[in-house]
Amino acid sequence: MKLKVRLRQKHFWCIPFLLLLTHTWSVEALEEQSDDKWLKIRCNDTSHVQMVKVKFSSQVVRNEYIVAFNDYYKTNTREKFITAALNGSGVENWRILTRNNPASDYPSDFDVVLLEETEKLSGLAALNRHPSVRRVTPQRVVHRTLKYVNLTDSKADCLGPGCTYHTWQSSRPLRRASLAFNNQFWQSTGRHTSRRLLRAIPRQITAILQADALWSMGITGTGVKVAVFDTGLAKTHPHFKKIKERTNWTTEKTLDDGLGHGTFVAGVIASSQECLGFAPDAELHIFRVFTNNQVSYTSWFLDAFNYAILKKIGVLNLSIGGPDFMDHPFVDKVWELTANKVIMVSAIGNDGPLYGTLNNPADQMDVIGVGGINFEDQIAKFSSRGMTTWELPQGYGRVKPDIVTYGSAVRGSSIKGSCRTLSGTSVASPVVAGAVTLLASGVLHRGNAINPASMKQALMASARRLPGVNMFEQGHGKLDLLKAYQILNSYKPQASLSPSYVDLTECQYMWPYCTQSLYYGAVPTIVNVTILNGQGVSGRVIGKPQWHPYTPQFGQYLDIALTFSELLWPWSGWMAVSIAAAQTASNWEGIAQGHIALTIESPPEDGETEPRQSSVKLAIKAKIIPTPPRHKRILWDQYHNLRYPPGYFPRDNLRMKNDPLDWNGDHIHTNFKDMYQHLRNSGYYLEVLGSPFTCFDASQYGTVLLVDAEEEYFPEEVAKLKRDVDNGLSLLVFADWYNVTVMKKVKFYDENTRQWWMPDTGGANVPALNDLLSSWGIALGDRVFEGDFTLGDHDMYYGSGTAIARFPENGIIISQKLKDQGQEILGQETETTENVPILGLLQSRAAEKSGRVIVYGDSNCLDNSHLQKDCFWMLDALLEYTSTGHLPSIFKDHQSQFINRITDLPQRMEGNHLYRYSKVLENHMDTLQTRALPPCPHLVWAQPIPLNKSAPTYQSLQVTEVAVSVH
Repeated sequence: MKLKVRLRQKHFWCIPFLLLLTHTWSVEALEEQSDDKWLKIRCNDTSHVQMVKVKFSSQVVRNEYIVAFNDYYKTNTREKFITAALNGSGVENWRILTRNNPASDYPSDFDVVLLEETEKLSGLAALNRHPSVRRVTPQRVVHRTLKYVNLTDSKADCLGPGCTYHTWQSSRPLRRASLAFNNQFWQSTGRHTSRRLLRAIPRQITAILQADALWSMGITGTGVKVAVFDTGLAKTHPHFKKIKERTNWTTEKTLDDGLGHGTFVAGVIASSQECLGFAPDAELHIFRVFTNNQVSYTSWFLDAFNYAILKKIGVLNLSIGGPDFMDHPFVDKVWELTANKVIMVSAIGNDGPLYGTLNNPADQMDVIGVGGINFEDQIAKFSSRGMTTWELPQGYGRVKPDIVTYGSAVRGSSIKGSCRTLSGTSVASPVVAGAVTLLASGVLHRGNAINPASMKQALMASARRLPGVNMFEQGHGKLDLLKAYQILNSYKPQASLSPSYVDLTECQYMWPYCTQSLYYGAVPTIVNVTILNGQGVSGRVIGKPQWHPYTPQFGQYLDIALTFSELLWPWSGWMAVSIAAAQTASNWEGIAQGHIALTIESPPEDGETEPRQSSVKLAIKAKIIPTPPRHKRILWDQYHNLRYPPGYFPRDNLRMKNDPLDWNGDHIHTNFKDMYQHLRNSGYYLEVLGSPFTCFDASQYGTVLLVDAEEEYFPEEVAKLKRDVDNGLSLLVFADWYNVTVMKKVKFYDENTRQWWMPDTGGANVPALNDLLSSWGIALGDRVFEGDFTLGDHDMYYGSGTAIARFPENGIIISQKLKDQGQEILGQETETTENVPILGLLQSRAAEKSGRVIVYGDSNCLDNSHLQKDCFWMLDALLEYTSTGHLPSIFKDHQSQFINRITDLPQRMEGNHLYRYSKVLENHMDTLQTRALPPCPHLVWAQPIPLNKSAPTYQSLQVTEVAVSVH
């Protein structure tokens, strides 16, 4: 029997990417190798057979919608609201789906409504118009795979292709995955320490973190309710003493764990036998939100979260995550949980060692985000790195993870009643959740002083910093349980900052800030500081933060601009600190210091009459150098980068089968960090432009570097850049693939709208780039090429790149023999093409001192996300040409005659939705048009209030100075 494979919405997560680019497939067999599941599928059109490893999938549930209300209402009230909204609009075929779970007897803030297909659109519009409805979103069903290394097995040391990996699937809404998995490769913490492969000797994780010291004081978790959202737990499991409540939120009629993951997580938190947990006497509340068939629904999680609030849960562990920080129902509910004093602990992600790969909800300010280390105190290679990417492209990300702890070879309870050993940030998360539960039980007498902010403050302040590791890898450092207890035991409600100081000279911890000094005229350096408010769930900054330069330490040479969140909720806010060298320091070199002072106020607690106030200081230290020469300054275009979320922007390399979404941020400090560090080592200075081209002074820069751009361009930008090049600026472009037919092949079906969802652009927005390059008679084509080649003595790889379609006769063209990957994707016979023009170099002749324009058709050789063979040597050579006009011999020796085979240039795909995410385009009455050019950002420098005092010592910089005044 053959089963049809329907490639519906989000199925690109479970079928390798290139398989989507073919026709109809049939399942011939479901095979199991170890515990992995593989589909043997055959193409009905070509008879090609492919083995597919089952991974992650997510899809909209047809005709089911989550209707979120503005408040909590009883069942009858919610039904009246929906009835009034739908009946008044003439919609007749609908019903509210019954949810039989423990939350059904309580007021709720949502319902699940089934709308018939013929009345769906009018029904959704009617629901959204009702004043008590906050939002209507599709119901989702998700499958995802959990992978981990089982070191209990005899093959535990195996790390090669033949290793035995154990998998299960579990779920959370759209694009979040369970975070326990990975093989044991470790990132060295010391610059000169070689990488080693170590298998830790299984030990009690509780002993390593000295939990027994607190146990000896009678602190064992008593009085704390801890929730485990996972796959359930057997009532009779011998490791647990206080399973207070088990609830099932799935459609299966069982409370037990059929997979084993929930048992392991619960064991790390609260096991009392064999493989010990941290808080054996805590009240365990088991929320079974995953089925044995690896399925979960959005509504299950929302109901379970509401029930956790009703039950006054104190600590909640969530070992899942994903890149979608714009998943509004989930993010909103996490905020609501923490606002109700639920301390949420979540894994930061297993997408390391890439930067910019933090997972949600661990990347939220109110959640404790946990990264992983091994027992050698080395950052796990799998542990995701910062910065957060919510703030891009205009701003800069926040510091995450918050802390790190052991996530390698940790022993925990097995489903059979014995112990097993697992690895992953999903393991590190319950280590911290167990520690938090234990800490909370030891300070129950402190009452309201313990909340999500104060617990996070204690963990951060007590963490031990790992040497040679930057803050985007380790956060504040390694969990120190005993020191955290000491801080909590004497804690006074206060505000604090993360990072607690800003020292732009401190390497390696303050990377990347410490790698480049300030100088006059540079784009200001932005440090995004998180404000934690332990005084209350809400708060505000009183007045404006004050900038105090230290006169003896040349603080007057620093300009500081400050923007901050008007409301701190829940428990947190932000302050963006822009730092620049003053004009008076244009020829000065030295260290400048000062501090920023601010006061946070929260409403009085019960029994208090005056608001709570806490004053904090943020120490600032920076090195200033004379402004570098123009030819050494590179401006990186960040403004024209787009990514997921919210739109569907595909990967730049079409061979990336497992993760087609481009979500790493496209920033010089995330997926282009190796390129950034290489250029810094080569003596270049890089600045980031987060605004249109109309907002920078081109006379200050030698080269604008434009890599993998997806955004459109304002007409004013095109004209401005042409004038800039005429006046001596150079432009260096690294493009990527673009082909409308290929884009249509990577579409997927959205059952919500009954429409196909197309990528909003290709790897790069080639039609927009062609508009930008048209001033010089340059254009790129729409064929997709791939292949290895040699340029001089250098081995190169061209990964899903485009080719040059038009180029001036006086330019230099480099061509190579490559494979037509587009034909392969479209199921055609693959051809090898001679003389594919991939690199063009042009000296503009518009004026005597005109700059140069260079175009290369692929960015994968710069991008850590896809890097197979880097082309940093070529980047150096190209920058030598753009900055000095000297043409390296390798380009002279390998130039070829340009053969223009293309007459029609690629066009924008009809019906694309790029305007929804674009800063340039808008849809006006179903007609796309260019928005008005936005004004350039204008920073207002803080009025300095100089202090004739010496800066604090370096050691004191590592602790925020806190003056607390509680009335």
